[in-house]
Amino acid sequence: MRSKGRGRFIALCVAPASILFFLFMVMPTLNVFRMSLFERGAYSPTETFVGFENFRILFRDTKFIASMQNTILLIVTVTVATFFFAIVFAAILTREKIRGQGFFRIVFYIPNILSVVVIAGIFSAIYKPENGMLNSALSLFSGKEILILWKDQPMVIVSIIIAMIWQAIGYYMVMYMASMSAVPVDLYESASLDGAGRLKQFFEITLPLIWTNIRTTLTFFIISTINMAFLFVKAMVAKGMADVGLSFMYTQKDEGLYGYAMAAGVIIFLFSFTLSAVVNHVTKRDVLQM
Repeated sequence: MRSKGRGRFIALCVAPASILFFLFMVMPTLNVFRMSLFERGAYSPTETFVGFENFRILFRDTKFIASMQNTILLIVTVTVATFFFAIVFAAILTREKIRGQGFFRIVFYIPNILSVVVIAGIFSAIYKPENGMLNSALSLFSGKEILILWKDQPMVIVSIIIAMIWQAIGYYMVMYMASMSAVPVDLYESASLDGAGRLKQFFEITLPLIWTNIRTTLTFFIISTINMAFLFVKAMVAKGMADVGLSFMYTQKDEGLYGYAMAAGVIIFLFSFTLSAVVNHVTKRDVLQM
């Protein structure tokens, strides 16, 4: 009787979250898959079944292909750069005796609490061609006036990459600092007695022991980058100047091609799911115990 009562209590506690998840996550996702097989205007109740015709047209659409290429470029460059700097900064602030570590944690974390609109405003001022900080600094170091249009082609993707990296580094740095602080000091002392330098200690002790954390954050970061890329494109650059997968989808929806937009959404969903599964498999390794 106790086990039945406990089971009912657990089911009662889980039921609200399960119902909300089904209503607001599962059903909309299934509806996206269903709508991708129909031709329908954004505000029209009329639906025409077209099967996989939307997907056939989509894979021949050069704008969609270009938007997915931009998405892949952002995922690769932003992920590699963000995790490299986050791990390096975390290792320096954790292992080295630097005064004001708490201050650096706060300073690095601040960009993460700012909204994308605020970050877009900051970098728009930095990228301003005439008197922006970036062009002014480049002109100062080069000795001649440099006028780069950072938010126009071909530099627009580079400008988005820089902004996304700046926004994300602090959050992951703080997470890795927490993991590195949990590594026993005795391991580093034993390695030092054996003649291992700081670099070898990092690769042989620190990195393996925090690998589970890196692997988990890497998977989540790749998924979030797809969404963040859309937000930065919408907030920072002019319409049509650069597109990523999600911005292409929203553009098609705004033009009344609702079924076509849903087909793009399905491709982006399958792409992100597959990429996450591949990364999760590739980074899998035995868990090391401290």
